[in-house]
Amino acid sequence: MRKLAVLLATMSIVTSTFADNYAIVGGKIHTMGSQGIIDQGTILVRDGRIEAVQSGESVPEGYERIDASGKVVTPGFIGALTSLGLVEVSSSSGVVDSSIEMTPISNTGAALDVQYAVNPDSSLLAITRLEGMTSAATAINGSKYLFGGLGAIIQLSGQSPVLKSAAFMTIDVGSEGAEHTGGSRAALWVMLDKVFEEASNASGDLSAEKPWYGLNTRSDVKALKRVIQGEVPLLMRADRAADIRQVIAFKDRHPSVKVVLVHGAEAWRVASELAQSNIPVIIDPEYNLPGGFDQMGATLSNAARLHQAGVSVAIGMDTHNIRLAAQHAGNAVANGLPHEVGLESLTRVPASIFGLDTEVGSLEVGLQADIVIWSGDPLEVTEAAESVFINGLPIKMESRQTKLRDRYLSLGTGNSKKPSQYQRSE
Repeated sequence: MRKLAVLLATMSIVTSTFADNYAIVGGKIHTMGSQGIIDQGTILVRDGRIEAVQSGESVPEGYERIDASGKVVTPGFIGALTSLGLVEVSSSSGVVDSSIEMTPISNTGAALDVQYAVNPDSSLLAITRLEGMTSAATAINGSKYLFGGLGAIIQLSGQSPVLKSAAFMTIDVGSEGAEHTGGSRAALWVMLDKVFEEASNASGDLSAEKPWYGLNTRSDVKALKRVIQGEVPLLMRADRAADIRQVIAFKDRHPSVKVVLVHGAEAWRVASELAQSNIPVIIDPEYNLPGGFDQMGATLSNAARLHQAGVSVAIGMDTHNIRLAAQHAGNAVANGLPHEVGLESLTRVPASIFGLDTEVGSLEVGLQADIVIWSGDPLEVTEAAESVFINGLPIKMESRQTKLRDRYLSLGTGNSKKPSQYQRSE
């Protein structure tokens, strides 16, 4: 009996190990790394990590073989800026964690931290990962503070969602930001420099025993010091070319700060200056009409012009609808952005911006196995993600939307005479 128990336990361990080891075989692999594109290759996944990426279809024993012949394989896409996990319906009368009112903990918003607000059960996570997204940067997008606080990188598996907390800080230095800071850019930029100066000069001892009368609270100062030291990137939203030049000047005044431009509808007008200052850009490439005085120069060729000037470009939409990012990247490619650069804007570039390129963003040995198998070119709207792996495990290709689709597609096929609202799917 004891020998039988040991044998069963051993078989259980072998089965479990085998189940976590996968060989994705025969697909066209966009590694987004040093190996470039492998036309017919194999990816070996062991214990959640990429064990090998190689040409050919040879698979050693102990791996579950997944046929990707005729399909395209990429790293999991990264939503460069979203509000995923913080919002279900933005107009809800209840609490919406993507927006915030004034609170005594902060004077400038720097101390706000979204990691505590992320909901791993949000229905939007499943909807998004079915579009090939495996992780995302998420942040507050509605605030009357100077800063939008500290954002987080989350993985979309629905379990242990926070991949990296305090991953970046956000600020709007365009018209909306000015509106909340004295009603003019004349006040916004003076205040920004003053709070940075205050945080830089604050001593290490910020204990409550000593009086503090700063523009920032103590908690704000602690958060800002990490930005000033270059540990946490500062995402600065601006569209108007004049505002973007102020962003570049701010970077010159604070060279240790890792500045990232966000949105940048007119960024193409100052592309060479952005490249020279080594400022990457997270853009929504769909803007091509003057939606306001900050976007008079919007163009669909924005991404292509930035890339041509040497600027690193990521695709982000500052919304929970980041599932559309692949379509937007495809539109950028249709307007001059090289195809592989379009894929980089969803993978390698956002990973690099947030300091995660040693974990995700490419298909290289040792990295987390976030992998997507596509029916064809992922930047074509007629193609779709067929299999998604997060941390080496296949996710169920199911969401609230697919359940609703299946429920109503099956109406009238059974013997029930009840109205649809009384029918329940199993």
